[in-house]
Formats: sequence, structure tokens, C-alpha cells
Amino acid sequence: MSRLVPSVPQTDPTHRQAAAWALVLAGGDGVRLRELTRVIAGAPIPKQYCRITGDRSLLELTVARTSRIFPPSRTLVIVNRDHLPVARPQLRSLPVENVVVQPANRDTGPGILLGLLDVARRAPDATLAIFPSDHFVRNETMWLHHVERATDTVAHLPEKIVLLGIPPDRVDPGLGYLEPRRPLPLGGGAPAFEVSAFHEKPTTSDARRLIAGGALWNSFVLVFRLPAILMLLQRSLPAAVAGLCGRNDPTGLERAYRNLTPWNFSRDFLARIPDSLVAIRADDVGWSDWGTVEAIERTLVALGCNPPWGARGTPRWRRRESHSSIATADQRLANFT
Repeated sequence: MSRLVPSVPQTDPTHRQAAAWALVLAGGDGVRLRELTRVIAGAPIPKQYCRITGDRSLLELTVARTSRIFPPSRTLVIVNRDHLPVARPQLRSLPVENVVVQPANRDTGPGILLGLLDVARRAPDATLAIFPSDHFVRNETMWLHHVERATDTVAHLPEKIVLLGIPPDRVDPGLGYLEPRRPLPLGGGAPAFEVSAFHEKPTTSDARRLIAGGALWNSFVLVFRLPAILMLLQRSLPAAVAGLCGRNDPTGLERAYRNLTPWNFSRDFLARIPDSLVAIRADDVGWSDWGTVEAIERTLVALGCNPPWGARGTPRWRRRESHSSIATADQRLANFT
């Protein structure tokens, strides 16, 4: 493992894009949205491959968005083997070798680690950004501006993991929360903070308390230096790293996944290393995690659109959240414009 964890040198921020790679996560099974994707696509495909609105899937939209910063040659997508029939046609813009296939879904941790190790074999000193493929972003230009701000921050703080934090507009216990500590004097751009704690899916009462204290939602968009994150993973989860390290051939990877204990990247890793995290406040981007039908309907209603699958009456999300909202309808709409 030592060859994958070299020293962490300083990076010249003027060479930011030359060394930057993107890792898009598309390995989830999307169980909670199978009913909806069956209606839209005629089969219960994972949500990231579904064309929920328009003529492009969430994955296609994510890859198109990231391509404005990261070229196809430095963009990797993590997929599951049983997703390949639907994934391959949507990833024709990428080199075949940049579609990283895991034998099965073992939660977010193993899939991300597999991608990190793949990049480490090609560019061991790379800067890397992680993007989920099932999120909605209204203002893509502002979103990418924040990504570049995060990349610049990593250039100045190469030992840190920088996350984009979203200002909450309601109490949502299904998301992760970044509790900011003191601001960092980086100058210009969106505010950046040290992180005092990372809370993955807190209780409703804890989420309300965190928001009152200025906590941000974790968008799960991360930027970091590859040597730094591999070193942190090796310290925090040595068995998980050892289980995948060196498993380059399909047979070895298959065997490793059979014996792999699932682990969650947020809960089992990020929540353990708050001192290594930096949060950048990403305002005015219109972000939503489309993990539930309620989240999708909430976004569409805020945009003045009717759900294309024919929802009628009061959206299901509004019926459920009346007791927990902390923003007016006008404030919600403002977040998406």
C-alpha cells in the first residue's frame, strides 16, 4: 500500500485543471425509486439511468455537467456489473477503460475506494473530485464555480478533504450535516469553514438543532488530493483498503467482493475524520438529492412544473413535511432560481 500513499506535496493552483480527475458514482441500486422508474422507463432500473425529466438520464446530465471542467480522459464512472446493459449506452462519451465495474453493490465505500485505486494506478498524485449521479442541480454554472473554488482550496490545503455544503431549507433527517467551526481566511469566493463534526442522517430533533447552529447539508461532492485521502483511509479503515488493494484482475476482484463487508463512505469514514474536512458553502445552486419521489416532486413544484408521471393533488412530500419545514414556499422557490 505504501506506493499508493506517497507524500503530499504542495500544488500550484494555476495548474488546477491539468491534474484534476472526476469520479462519478453510479453504483447504487435505487431501490426506493423502483416504482417510479418502472412507470417512466417500463422497467425498475436504478434511478441514475432513468430519464426522469427530459431526454437525458441523471447520469448523462451529471457527466455532461462535469465535462465542462473534466475531460472524458480524466472522468471515471463507477457502475455495477449487472447495470452494464443500461449503463454502457449512456457512457459512450468516455473511454471504455474509464467505466470502472464493481462485481456488486457493497454500499458507497467499496465503490469509491475501487475508483480511487484505479486513478492511483494512472495518476498517483492527482487531485480528484467525486460526484454522485443522482442529484439535481439547477444552476450548473454556479455549481461548477463552487467545484473550482473547492479545487483551489485543496491546492492550498492539500491534506484536507473539501466538501460542498448546501444551506438547508428544511429539516431533513435523511441527509448528512456538516457542522462548521471557524471560517478559513482563504479570501474571495464562497465562505470556507473548518468542520467540527459530521453527522450522517441525524434524528429529526438533532437535525433541527444542527440547522439552528448553522450546519450545512453534505452534498457529497468532495475534492481532495489522492495521496491525502488514501492515507486517511488506510489509517481509518486498514482492512477495507487491504481487501481491495492490488485486486486488478477480474477474478481477484470477484473474490474480494465476495468476502467484502459493506461500509458507508459517509458514516464509516467522513464522520470519523472531521478535523480533515473543510466545508464550502454552496449558495444559489438549486441542489436536491433525488433519493425519493418526494424530493423529486418538491423540486419540480418549486420550479413550477408538474411531475410528468401524473401526480395529482397535494404532492406527497408536502403532506409529510408540514411539521418540519423551516422555510416559506417563497424561500424554497428562491433556492431554485
